[in-house]
Amino acid sequence: MEFLNDMALFVEVVKAKGFRGAAEAIGMPNSTLSRRISVLEKAIGLRLLHRTTRKVELTEAGQIYFERCKRIVDEARLAHEQLGEILAQPSGLLRASFPVDFAVTYLAPLIAEFAQRYPGITFDFDFTSRRVDLVSEPFDVAIRMGEPENSQLIARQLAQLQTYLYASPGYLERAGEPAEPADLARHECFSIVKAGAWTLHNGKQTVRVVTSGRFVLNSVGMIRRLATLDMGVILVSEGVVADELASGRLRRLLPQWVGPPTPIYAMTETRLLPAKTQRFIEFLRERLAQHR
Repeated sequence: MEFLNDMALFVEVVKAKGFRGAAEAIGMPNSTLSRRISVLEKAIGLRLLHRTTRKVELTEAGQIYFERCKRIVDEARLAHEQLGEILAQPSGLLRASFPVDFAVTYLAPLIAEFAQRYPGITFDFDFTSRRVDLVSEPFDVAIRMGEPENSQLIARQLAQLQTYLYASPGYLERAGEPAEPADLARHECFSIVKAGAWTLHNGKQTVRVVTSGRFVLNSVGMIRRLATLDMGVILVSEGVVADELASGRLRRLLPQWVGPPTPIYAMTETRLLPAKTQRFIEFLRERLAQHR
């Protein structure tokens, strides 16, 4: 390796047409550079340079050696760059846990795009409703909705998804359409938040509406499905019900009023992440920002 480095130094001296210019370009003392070239000449048994007080000139042997050295050095640099690119590409098995409904609704197309971008990564995904233990289980990252509960984990916010009010035409025909937030107290309301009240705002004022309902649910998919079956008013992000809105099975209520945003976090056990995990988190943050 040292011999290759001396060859590279020799090439720099020839390109700079002198020791001083080469020394300044590579940040090495002039005397050290001159000594290294002398060691190289002694090692190969050839005089490569004619040294004068003003400049250096290649000997005949030096010209031949320079051409060969330049080719070797260029190939070595190219190989180093290519190796760096290969090592920079994330690879390996990525183990991740997701809320199943959120993954199906929002993340499926994003996961497909990520997999196509990084063919060196394989995936082991957990879509159960349980919250995996990142400390004792071999997961690289867990995507979670809502504020993090475990302060021992590292939480990276990916997005905040705004929530809105929706109901089916059938439900509204039966129960009537609310004209203001206070009317929601008379309606069947359900969401994944078990607060017993919804906080809504319209940019100017904030109101708190006590809600009630017969269902306590922890599944966004079931909430959406029950809403399409005329069972009540729901408070969810728009992406959750995009298909139902397009088909007319659900309608937005009180369009000037919005609920609190739902934060989405990537949870990890440590800040020191392998490239596969870091790229995945960065990718989701970039894409989910488009759904705010």
